[in-house]
Amino acid sequence: ICGICPVSHHLAAAKAIDQIVGIDPEDLSPPAQKIRKLLHFGQVFQSHALHFFYLASPDLLFGVDADPAKRNVAEVAIEHLDLAKKGILMRKFGQEIIRVIAGKRIHGISAVPGGVHKKVSLQERDYFLNSKEIPSVDAMINWTREIIDFLKDYHDANSSWLDTFAEYDSGHLGLVNKENGFLELYDGNLRALDANGKVLLNDIPDTEYIQYFNEGVEKWSYLKFPYLKDLGREKGWNRVGPLARVNICNGIETAYAEEERLIFKLATNGKINNKTMYSHWARLIEVLYCAEMMKSLLNDIDILSDDLIRKGERRGEGIGIIEAPRGTLIHHYEVDEKDRITRCNLIVSTTHNNEAMNQAVKWVANNVMDEKPEITEDMLNQVEVAIRAYDPCLSCATHTAGQMP
Repeated sequence: ICGICPVSHHLAAAKAIDQIVGIDPEDLSPPAQKIRKLLHFGQVFQSHALHFFYLASPDLLFGVDADPAKRNVAEVAIEHLDLAKKGILMRKFGQEIIRVIAGKRIHGISAVPGGVHKKVSLQERDYFLNSKEIPSVDAMINWTREIIDFLKDYHDANSSWLDTFAEYDSGHLGLVNKENGFLELYDGNLRALDANGKVLLNDIPDTEYIQYFNEGVEKWSYLKFPYLKDLGREKGWNRVGPLARVNICNGIETAYAEEERLIFKLATNGKINNKTMYSHWARLIEVLYCAEMMKSLLNDIDILSDDLIRKGERRGEGIGIIEAPRGTLIHHYEVDEKDRITRCNLIVSTTHNNEAMNQAVKWVANNVMDEKPEITEDMLNQVEVAIRAYDPCLSCATHTAGQMP
């Protein structure tokens, strides 16, 4: 489906197929659950690193009005070598987690119905811990903390722009931990809050999503428009992704990431953050969370176990929801008595963010371009900057039948 976040689709699909073979997330063996989570944290870690260092950092470091020839990771490497080097190695670390567990970095295979097909070996585990061949997971944690400190200083110096650029009210949607409402990327309940923190969706089981969501269709877009049924198409849309997840959660289970979340919340006096450019800060907090969780899982003896598969009673329907790097990802399948898929619906992260991205572009049009004598290149780049904050991936978000024009 997607070569940018294949692990996320692989695991959302796996969670749906698990249900069809009669296995709910809590029924997986602890080793299988932890191996899947390690794979997922590696995916989010590398994807966020790719986005921040390769795509977002040139605008932040050089300015939105910089020469287009300068706004790229090669120029970042020339002027900020240490930053670029760490970014490249951080992405490599996440990709190596994926390769070891799933066999290859893109479109690897790990999950099978009811579990995973392969454990992590001791040699593979130590590869990420001992710093002999690649920087260790401890280095990933330390580097991420350094880069968050760098970004906090950047926010202090550029607050007037970051606080106002593409700032608008919206709902915020994501998964939270079923027991404590903390940040959750693999399996949780769905929570949505409005722009002022009012609860719109109160921690519903992910398998009940269909009762609460509709998808709108417009003639002018190949993306659909998901929204909460009771609020309607105009008011029921939500942002998803790092900013939304940090907004809606009660806390983060890892110590360093929770410390950074509390500092992040101070920027809006504890209130919901509706500032688009704060997505990058929230994304780095998630990078830190993933690094800390990878360390915890790599040191967990369960990932070395052969207890990998569980079986259950077959069902005719399965729903798998996961937090992909870009936000809430839904896979929903129905099968017939011969196990052929008769219905398949996906609501992917970028589809959830469709209306949010449109609102961001509208903000730039109204506040940057309106009534100007001509549209300049740096104005157009500000449209990109607004969209880029959502890290969109259109390959799996578009719906079309037949030949696209």
